Amino acid sequence: MEGDTTQKSGNVNKEQHKKQENPAVVIVPYEQQYSKAFKELNEEWIVKHFKMEPEDFKALNNPQEYILNGGGLILIALYNEAPVGVCALIKMLDPDYDVELAKMAVSPTMQGKNIGWLLGQAIVKRAQEMGSKNIYLESNTKLIPAINLYRKLGFKEVAGRNSPYSRANIQMVLELL
Repeated sequence: MEGDTTQKSGNVNKEQHKKQENPAVVIVPYEQQYSKAFKELNEEWIVKHFKMEPEDFKALNNPQEYILNGGGLILIALYNEAPVGVCALIKMLDPDYDVELAKMAVSPTMQGKNIGWLLGQAIVKRAQEMGSKNIYLESNTKLIPAINLYRKLGFKEVAGRNSPYSRANIQMVLELL
């Protein structure tokens, strides 16, 4: 019994800690000054788990051309004014899907502070404001925390798309109301 109380107390403290972290996190639109952070945060997780692919280089080396000029957007999570998380929304030329959630990354030193959740919520809100009917994404089931986050945001698994990424083994979509 005592172990259960300690575990519950630990979980409560963890949740309280997460809530305390939220006020220090501010989500802002991408500006050129964040290009290095956008690239480095994404390269960090990609290289850790996979390898960089041609589509990664296109998006990370020139986000203005690849993402923003096509009507997409990038959001940056700042913690005490330092960029610690990033996420892009890319307009899709697809009959079924409007936008793609892509290039989402949170600094390993900042994971567990709800930054991914805050970025995800902000991206969903922005997609709704853009009039998108849905958000598509591709990932890999090896990235368990990311997949759990997407499910928590309401994404459901779909299939049938060709991916430019060899690492992509799951496709998900969030239907927006």
